[in-house]
Amino acid sequence: MAVCIGFIGKENSPLFLRCINQSQELQFHYIMHTCIDFVEEKIIQSNKSGSDVRELYLGLLYSSEEVKAYGFVTNTKIKIVIIIDSTNSLLRDNEIRAIFRKLHNAYTELVCNPFYTPGDPITSK
Repeated sequence: MAVCIGFIGKENSPLFLRCINQSQELQFHYIMHTCIDFVEEKIIQSNKSGSDVRELYLGLLYSSEEVKAYGFVTNTKIKIVIIIDSTNSLLRDNEIRAIFRKLHNAYTELVCNPFYTPGDPITSK
């Protein structure tokens, strides 16, 4: 399913990056930074359209022969990027949206923790 998940802060600094295969972490880190550019473009386009209701799910951001990257941005401009193996063709758009909803809920629970300072890197056990 997902080979890498990343949370990126307001100032485009990585808060959390976790990959299944540690040997490919540098490659996925590069893809995450490439996706930030696409996220910023989509945010600017949505602001130019003048719509008050902004879609949080950004859809497909990056695609190659090996992986596909999908994006999501919260109301507080925290970006969530999921990198999925391209060979997994059974994954539908609504399933990816459900993954993002679960990750967004987990991030919301983290921010509600009184011992977490927003903007600090996220650590996981």
